[in-house]
Amino acid sequence: MDRLNGLMAFARTAELGSFIAAGRALGISASAVGKSVARLEEELGVRLLQRSTRRIGLTEEGKLFNERVRRILDDIDDAEAMLSRTRETPHGRLRVTTPIVTYHLLLPVLSDFMARYPEIELDIDFNDHIVNVIEDGIDVAIRNGELPDSRLVSRPLAPFRLLLCAAPSYLDRHGTPAVPGDLAQHFGIRFRFPNSGKLQEWPLFAGGIEPRSMLTCNNMEALKGAAVAGLGIGCMPDFLVREALREGTLRTILDDHIDGRGQFRMLWPSNRHLSPKVRVFVDFLPERLAVGASQRATASDRPPVTVL
Repeated sequence: MDRLNGLMAFARTAELGSFIAAGRALGISASAVGKSVARLEEELGVRLLQRSTRRIGLTEEGKLFNERVRRILDDIDDAEAMLSRTRETPHGRLRVTTPIVTYHLLLPVLSDFMARYPEIELDIDFNDHIVNVIEDGIDVAIRNGELPDSRLVSRPLAPFRLLLCAAPSYLDRHGTPAVPGDLAQHFGIRFRFPNSGKLQEWPLFAGGIEPRSMLTCNNMEALKGAAVAGLGIGCMPDFLVREALREGTLRTILDDHIDGRGQFRMLWPSNRHLSPKVRVFVDFLPERLAVGASQRATASDRPPVTVL
């Protein structure tokens, strides 16, 4: 504690230029400030302040030391502010942007979040477009892929898997592919990314094998509907097709030939003071989704599949 007091006395003196002014700011005498700084200099074995009858200035060593000390004291202030904010009741409007397909995952758990934090107003934008989290005033974004901006903090959600699926009616008409090479004789329903316009690559260990495109769309819900209707084979995330697989309206194919691992992440601005409403959301969502995924996997007769 003595060393911390010495750092605070030194920083205030460097900022205000006198022991008297530093003492007023710290609520102690000018003499106590001077003694604290002198003890600090003695411990470090270097002179930090250049004293004169008119003003106190920093030595070259003092300037370098002051930069580090200010950072340390700022971090202490941030830690105290963070603890203070944890005692606040989270409230206000929380703006979240997330891919359209994730409503299958979010809606079942959001009622629990709203019951736990009734003073938070959720404003959720389901879209697949590129957003500027900072400039658009977004509190939390959920996206997959790499962290796009160094000004953002990232936290992973549980991983998901991409599966190749087709309706039983389609497989009855065209047969079930046994190896990736068989896809050349089949019809595919392809997903086109709204942002880049590129077609989604199917996660096959043997790359370069593609079916003939029957339909291309930029919406996963439409892709699933087309697959259920028997139009062709589609590549979709496991959480989107779980019910269809359980009900038998879709079947997976080529499971042993797919490496379809994917990852969603939560992103938010890396400002120094994280608001209580953002903090409780980014803590709640990964935990709640992980619990839900575990429960669904236990209840399912199919091999467990991890979601989001």
